[in-house]
Amino acid sequence: MPRIIKGFSGISNLWVGFISSIPYLVGAIGMITVGSHSDHTGERRAHVAICAFIGAFGLLLSAFFHHPVSGLVTLSLAALGIWGALGPFWALPTAFLSGKAAAGSYALINSVGNLGGFVGPYLIGALKDATNSFTGRLLVMAGVLLVGGILTLVIRDDSFLERVDTVRS
Repeated sequence: MPRIIKGFSGISNLWVGFISSIPYLVGAIGMITVGSHSDHTGERRAHVAICAFIGAFGLLLSAFFHHPVSGLVTLSLAALGIWGALGPFWALPTAFLSGKAAAGSYALINSVGNLGGFVGPYLIGALKDATNSFTGRLLVMAGVLLVGGILTLVIRDDSFLERVDTVRS
């Protein structure tokens, strides 16, 4: 993020550091607020999807707004969505699974996340070399968030239907 903010303006590295903390502060507030609301309502899937869409929208806007203030606002919006989704996201597996299956799902999520931590920087670096701008990288990240939000809404919870059938029997 500091490189993106530095690219928006010619400010000193000290101020880039201070300004870079603002989106993370917004993200922390979003994480607490969204997580609390998700716990209060007991709803996870829509919270994750809406936050993913907000994050994608923020990244999409930041790809095209190159003014320092608008860049900071759009990156803060992206951070709000990205960090806001984390609490409800990590609560999703236990909504569908229990016991060893839930533990296995957490292991799978962590494995995919670690793979993404390896592949992501390589992909972003390759895009930087190919385009020599932040626009392509931000668009790819926005696209990944958009797909993640859609998948969160599309994947069904058939365990609810099984519980209804059991009660009817």
